[in-house]
Order: sequence, then C-alpha cells, then structure tokens
Amino acid sequence: MKLKDLNYDLPAGQIAQRPLDRRDGARLLVLDRQTGNCRDRQFVEFPSLLRGDELLVFNNARVIPARLLGHLATNSKLESGDNVEVFLTRNFLNDEWQALVRPGKKIRVGDRVLFGNGILEAEILERGERGARTLRFISRSSDSVAHHLEQLGHVPLPPYIARSDDETDRERYQTVFAKNPGAIAAPTAGLHFTEDILRQIRDRGCEICEITLHVGLGTFQPIRGETLEGHKMHEESYEISEDTVTKISRARKEGRRILAIGTTTVRALEAAALRASEENSERVLLAGRAEAGLFITPGFRFRVVDALLTNFHLPQSTLLALVCAFAGRDKVMAAYHHAVEAGYRFYSYGDCMLLG
Repeated sequence: MKLKDLNYDLPAGQIAQRPLDRRDGARLLVLDRQTGNCRDRQFVEFPSLLRGDELLVFNNARVIPARLLGHLATNSKLESGDNVEVFLTRNFLNDEWQALVRPGKKIRVGDRVLFGNGILEAEILERGERGARTLRFISRSSDSVAHHLEQLGHVPLPPYIARSDDETDRERYQTVFAKNPGAIAAPTAGLHFTEDILRQIRDRGCEICEITLHVGLGTFQPIRGETLEGHKMHEESYEISEDTVTKISRARKEGRRILAIGTTTVRALEAAALRASEENSERVLLAGRAEAGLFITPGFRFRVVDALLTNFHLPQSTLLALVCAFAGRDKVMAAYHHAVEAGYRFYSYGDCMLLG
C-alpha cells in the first residue's frame, strides 16, 4: 500500500490545542464498517449506542512526565551549562532509560546532564539508532530518581499542540482509569471517559476489562519510504492479565462483541493473539508481559477485536493504517473527509469515532 493513500487535508484550526471543559463533551462519529454509513453523535450518547453485551477493553497505562529540561555539566562540543532537552521513551532497568536527547548530535557518551539545580543527574551511557540514547539517572538528594522525574518532568504533549504544558494537562492528559506508569503518550480514546460514563456502561450490562500497553516511539515513529511494506515498528511493552484473557475467551464463546478502546489496545490484543497462533495455543490470546512490534496494515486478519473506539489520527501514520486495516481504507478516508467538512476537532484532545 502506498503511503500517499493515507493522506488527507486538515485545516490547522481543527487540531485541538486544549481539552474541552468536560471530558465527555466530545463529538462522536459512528462508522458502520460494513456499509460505510456515518452518523454524527455526541460522546455522552456512547453508552446508549452499545448493544449491552459487549466486552470493553481499556488500556490502563499511565503517562509519565517524560520531558525533562536540563543543562550540560561536562566538556563536550557544547559549552558546559548549555540547555539540553531529554525525552524519556522507555525504562530499561531501575534508573536506566532510553531517551531522545537534543541537541543529540553534539552530546557524547560520558556526558552528564543536570536537572533541578543538580538534584538529579543523568549520564549518557551509549548511543542507539535514530537518535536514541541510553541514560542512567542518579539522585543527588534523599529522594528517589522516580520522585525527581515526577516532580521535574513535563507532560509530553504531542508536537502538534503548539503550546507549553501546564498544570491542567497533568490531569486531563491522563485517563480516569490510568494505573500503570510508563507511557509517553496517553491512550487518547480513553480520555473521553468519566466515572459516570463507566457506570452507565456497566448499567447497560456490558463487561469491562483492562490491558496495559506503554505507548512509546512505535506509536509515533513516522513511516519512511513511499509504501508501508518496508516500515519496522519500535517495540512497545504490554501486559495482559489472566483475568482479561478469561473474559475475552468467554466473550468469544458467547458471541459477544469485543470493543477495543483505542488503537493501543488493539495492538496489544492482536499481538497477544498472534503469539497464541504462532505457538499453536488453544487459547485466543496469551497472558503475560511481552513486546508489541506489530504493524497492522490493510489485509491484516483481526483475531480478537470486533469494534473500535478511537480518536482521529495524523495522515500517513501507522495509527491511521491500523484504522484503515480494521474498517477499510476507502470507508475510513471517506469518514475522515466528512469529519473535516463537519468541523470535528482532531488528534489527542479532539473528538472520536466508533467503528463497528
């Protein structure tokens, strides 16, 4: 498939820069993936659109304040004291992290970066591919490294949000069910849910379960080249409990729909199902921790997910490719064009769509 087939035009004014006053205040575009028909609704109507027997699967990953601003503390091609930005992307072991560092080309292995007047220090251990670095953090106070990262870090808003993060983002760029820290971006389809909406879903008779996928570079890495076939995803860590596997297996046997809340949930579920298939397991999917490097493109056979709630995604992105794989490229792109013309708000703090 050609990358240009995932393109669309979006006026800059439709890129949501801030969340709405209400979490559940978004618009909802409902796409029938069999017919291609679209309906304009409101997210507060979401519980009433369910049949009442669905199993909803949420990603409970918690966003960490992954963007750190510091200054260089060693002799390098930069002058000592020059500003350095560190963007954490993955926790390896204890206080060692993978990160993107700016200005990366001028910072060498062995250089040290100081944060918060020196109470937190990071040493560059090694260089990786595509600008990645491995860092070891050291606390220079009685508090832990984790404490300093939480206090000194900034909310990692996506680059299309043209403003600095503020205190409101610490709450609103986090789902109400976020539990397990480690993600560098929110599973944005989950941002619309409130405790009341979750209660209404349960009252409808639906069942809820959770997985964890720590959103990392794989979700945002641009597709290089003119086609999708040569693209390789960065792996992202996920975990699926035995309880969730049991609920999904039971729902499949009972003929109930499995509704994934967000593309990250889809990747975790389908990666675990692919593992089960490759290991000739009798189970629908495998529980436990693993790495998802799965790039879902048109032609992919979905083994678990029957319906999907998702936000709108950037053109020519891996996430848009996944949505097109799920509902068909022509139907999805027609729905996107409708959303643009109808004035929907796009991306992380924007509106959403339900595909079923």
